[in-house]
Amino acid sequence: MGDVRPGKRIKKTEKTENYISWFEIPAMDFKEAVEFYQYIFGITMQQHVTASNAMAYFPMTTGIGGAVVSGSGYVPSDSGSLIYLNAGDNLSVVLDKVEPAGGRIIMPKSLISIESGYFAVFIDSQGNKLALHSKN
Repeated sequence: MGDVRPGKRIKKTEKTENYISWFEIPAMDFKEAVEFYQYIFGITMQQHVTASNAMAYFPMTTGIGGAVVSGSGYVPSDSGSLIYLNAGDNLSVVLDKVEPAGGRIIMPKSLISIESGYFAVFIDSQGNKLALHSKN
């Protein structure tokens, strides 16, 4: 693998469109979590349930996919990596539904920059900390 010490430059040989290819949002109460995301985004999530776990997929046509997942080893968390979900044209539309759906806003809609758009941070109905992003 070569020298990977801090401060040592590593030459990247492949270009990647996205460094995220899939995400999973853990849930203890699967039904409640699915209802939360379906409500705030105004979507229908396809569900796949087995004896050991359950998954509800965010609908997508291209790009990065993800799911709400419940099962052994899936524990909601408000610490660690922060996932920014695409809130469409204006994140206020989605953010305004967070609290009525059982979540909590911990950082209101805030401007990153004119070029980058806006973000907000919330805790979902399961206790996961996530963020929203939009250009407006």
